[in-house]
Amino acid sequence: MSSNEQEDEDFAQDTLSQAIENQLQAGDPAFVQAVLNKLTLVGYEREEIIAMMAVVLADEIDLMLSQDRPFDSNRYEQGLRALPSLPEERE
Repeated sequence: MSSNEQEDEDFAQDTLSQAIENQLQAGDPAFVQAVLNKLTLVGYEREEIIAMMAVVLADEIDLMLSQDRPFDSNRYEQGLRALPSLPEERE
């Protein structure tokens, strides 16, 4: 991977993580906080939880773009509630 590709990947991860933090701060959608609480209770660190949530968000955005459809909040919630199992592990 070139340094530019790594920088792009890091930027995307940071952007997705910030989106998760914004959802938590806004309390919307509420299930994001519920999933954070659940994973915290079973021993995951906040940084690790946010990273896993970002993978789920990225998966939904990728499908949304590839299928040219609106964001599917129900699918996003299902993906988050399935954590720590990540989307590519469930398929």
